Amino acid sequence: MRTAIFPGSFDPFTIGHLDIVERGLQLFDRVVIGIGRNSMKGETFPLAFRVESLKDYFKSEERVAVDVYDGLTVDFARMHGAKFLLRGVRTVQDFEYEQAMAEANRQLDGIETVLLYARPEHAYISSSLVRELYSYNRDVSRLVPCRLP
Repeated sequence: MRTAIFPGSFDPFTIGHLDIVERGLQLFDRVVIGIGRNSMKGETFPLAFRVESLKDYFKSEERVAVDVYDGLTVDFARMHGAKFLLRGVRTVQDFEYEQAMAEANRQLDGIETVLLYARPEHAYISSSLVRELYSYNRDVSRLVPCRLP
């Protein structure tokens, strides 16, 4: 079984993230959405909310799992028997960051990174944009697949 880890903080999970998962399922038998805890970053939406809303959203898709992890993504991948990381790229800056991370992860653990480019209609969407709009009580429902609190 080919399993890929789709890691991130997903604060919140956007329709761009959803598109990467859906396209990833065309390449892999299973995608594990790994919600990484990052004590250096503040969070807008509580971890429990992010986990439960994603589990609820994907409840009818048995090939998608949602899990939380601390530490290195490569260790989390090994725990799930995954040999691939799935990542989305929106900009040149994203690509440069992901390229460096992919090489580091390959050197650390031999794990391969598969990059999927954002669809043009999703390229402007980021979790930080959604958080910003949400903080000003703007309607973000068309940017996120799960209802926000």
